[in-house]
Amino acid sequence: MFFSLIVPIYNRPDEARELLDSLSKQTYTDFELVLVEDGSTQPCSDEVNKFRAKIRINYIVKENSGRSDTRNTGMKNAKGDYFIFFDSDCIIPPHYLETVNQMLTDDYADCFGGPDKEHPSFTIMQKAINYAMTSFWTTGGIRGGKVNMEKFKPRTFNMGFSRAVYEKVGGFKDMYGEDIDLSIRINRAGFTTKLYRDAFVYHKRRVDLSRFYRQVNIFGQARINLYKLYPDSLKPVHTLPALFVTGSIAVIILAIFVSPWFLAFPVTYLLLLFFDSLAKTKNPRIAGLSLITSLIQIFGYGIGFIKSFVRKIIFRKGLEDLETLKKVYK
Repeated sequence: MFFSLIVPIYNRPDEARELLDSLSKQTYTDFELVLVEDGSTQPCSDEVNKFRAKIRINYIVKENSGRSDTRNTGMKNAKGDYFIFFDSDCIIPPHYLETVNQMLTDDYADCFGGPDKEHPSFTIMQKAINYAMTSFWTTGGIRGGKVNMEKFKPRTFNMGFSRAVYEKVGGFKDMYGEDIDLSIRINRAGFTTKLYRDAFVYHKRRVDLSRFYRQVNIFGQARINLYKLYPDSLKPVHTLPALFVTGSIAVIILAIFVSPWFLAFPVTYLLLLFFDSLAKTKNPRIAGLSLITSLIQIFGYGIGFIKSFVRKIIFRKGLEDLETLKKVYK
């Protein structure tokens, strides 16, 4: 099978270097890389030129228009039978494409997604953020590829689907949660979607704590957009961070005015997170930092969810944008 790997990139030449290096080491080589520069002021053309002898690269430079339109541009210019999407901050294991090709042969899926893992070269912060994003005790395991609390929906840091899917369903919408939206449309069009657990990537997530908070806050807001577009897409797991936020406020009030023993609940949860992270990472520093990143993940998502719920469900503001999306993508 001939793959088209589609990657949007914006002002990240250092990430391009690591991504290109990892793709140059693939054991399965029947692929092209469609790298789309989204109006960058720091282009990665020098890095691309260094790897042209090792990788078949279609390097596209366009004006800035956002990640969804950039990925759609990549698909319009792709030549492959099957499209695979990565984020530019991913490192791809050498056997990734070989693994995907074998899985598509043995257990074909019109659309697939894979998990992300930490790489030994990651910083302590990156490993702690990776734990917060993949643990069952923080996100329900929806990115970790193991136990999870909702039906799996691929994310664009590690997602693939056939050209036939693209030709019938179309591309990504210009919205938060665009990958989940596309996964829902793919499923509703009658295509099969599967999790390929062995097709993992190393997702580097080059963010500090403040940017990490903004990122997960947007994820929480996106969930309400998805609910308005697809009411049956909202599952109990998606509401847990919001319940955690409101529950934490209630516990603090009860601890102050009733009994400090109410603090036993959050303390128990924090201990669970610490020892779970310690068991996975074997590093007390990462386990300690995982407490901070996990709380940021939960509170950031929960506050974003509550904010969007109040604005769009209670006060019904911003719904005209969603109506436009419904008309464009039925």
